[in-house]
Amino acid sequence: MVQINFSLKEVNCKIVYYGPGLSGKTTNLEVVHQKAPQTSVGDLTSIATEGDRTLFFDFLPLNLGQVAGMKTKFQIYTVPGQVYYNSTRKLVLQGADGVVFVADSKRGKMDENIESLKNLEENLKEHGLSFDTLPVVLQYNKRDLPEVYSVEELEQELNPGNFPHVEAVARSGEGVFPTLKKLAGMVLQSLNQQHSSVKSKSTTETVTSNTATETVAQGATGSAGTATAVATNTTATASPQTATARKTRATGVRRVSTAASMTASARPRIVTSPRRQRSRRGKAVGLAIGTGVILTAVAAWAAHVSGFFS
Repeated sequence: MVQINFSLKEVNCKIVYYGPGLSGKTTNLEVVHQKAPQTSVGDLTSIATEGDRTLFFDFLPLNLGQVAGMKTKFQIYTVPGQVYYNSTRKLVLQGADGVVFVADSKRGKMDENIESLKNLEENLKEHGLSFDTLPVVLQYNKRDLPEVYSVEELEQELNPGNFPHVEAVARSGEGVFPTLKKLAGMVLQSLNQQHSSVKSKSTTETVTSNTATETVAQGATGSAGTATAVATNTTATASPQTATARKTRATGVRRVSTAASMTASARPRIVTSPRRQRSRRGKAVGLAIGTGVILTAVAAWAAHVSGFFS
């Protein structure tokens, strides 16, 4: 998930490019590395075989600079397309905030696309994620080839979930930044929704806590009144009970007066100390303030990302 470190003033977001072998995942990262401002990108780390096929993963840090006083960074990864590196795919997917699925548009590659997409869904489930909750963008790559599937065919086979899609020719750079921009916007929207729900929850908890405190206090007041009434009644009926008590002592049997038992049952409940109440309210208010800061930073970040990838 998106990592927000207030002590270091950093926002880190992880994006993973997924897809079958040789579909163009590494090419996307190479284009981003080449065309993004050099002050914004780090070194592209790639572990590949002699045939230029990704062996482990590609990694590209993308720094968007200062936004609302926070350093904002994208950590962009690819996974190996070969099926026998599935354990590596799972590892790279861990903690992903969004996924770009790079599909090969070349005719004859549909089965590989479908197999890779199903594999992505299975690996996401192992991390407790799903297509319903994770931002996903489909990129239909290699649109410049003479023999390609139509967009309608690709949509029918690969996109029953109606994810956003972008047509691309990664080797020339076409569609590369629009794909990344689309996913970045979805990730930010997801982050906004998550923290909005946290803010709403914290507000609800504060109201519930205050209501519960008032209810307990009222209950305590009512219990005290009941105890007073019982005590008064005890005084009024003391004479008959005194006679009964004397008779009980004479027979050696111990009995507890009705008034005494009623007074014990009418004792007020323990009320949470004012100090603890203030502590709880302080935590709820602190959470609400922190969430507000995050939402402000996210809004500024979204505007900055939109301009960066345009």
